[in-house]
Amino acid sequence: MRYPVAVAVIAAPLISLFWGCADIGHPGMARGHELYDTCIPCHGKHGAGNAELGAPAIAGLPRWYIEAQLEKFRAGQRGTHPDDMEGHRMRPMARSLNLAGDVASVAQYVASMPVQYVPMTIAGGDTAAGSQRYSTMCVVCHGPDAKGMEAMVAPPLLDQPDWYLIRQLDKYKSHMRGFDSTDMQGQQMAAMSTSLEDHKAMLDVIAYIRTLKK
Repeated sequence: MRYPVAVAVIAAPLISLFWGCADIGHPGMARGHELYDTCIPCHGKHGAGNAELGAPAIAGLPRWYIEAQLEKFRAGQRGTHPDDMEGHRMRPMARSLNLAGDVASVAQYVASMPVQYVPMTIAGGDTAAGSQRYSTMCVVCHGPDAKGMEAMVAPPLLDQPDWYLIRQLDKYKSHMRGFDSTDMQGQQMAAMSTSLEDHKAMLDVIAYIRTLKK
């Protein structure tokens, strides 16, 4: 008759331990806010990015896109090219989101942050030529307003810094992005970027994207 008491005594701390573990990583905005502390050194407190570190503006990006990119870093679809220094920095950060709900939580929090104004840093570019290139190359995935399309897993371009856009185009052209053969969107973008034959062509597209903000 003493066994139930003994079992209860042993089980009580185990149950407490179980519930304590269940609380760790509980998904939601609060957890996302907590996790964002690890993002601040590169992306900034308000998610405006950092050109010196090659860290993009992420505040207000769609939750679906943030989740997709974090999962790519975690799976090795991004950040594995030997020369991708920013990717090498980002991949272990993404892999540290190892509790159930962590990726969704930080993505939810970042998506809720107000979009930050980022000043232009690159001059030049022919908007008319850029408009023509955008309408033939970019509009199908990124949309006529450059606000992105979830169905195509194509991010908004409108509020990204110009320095980041041109760096990513360079990365695609060199296959630094789209390096992994299982990254279908990356492979597609790498193929599309070959149509931008030189630096001027990239500047033209970026100059046109700027006009869509007006």
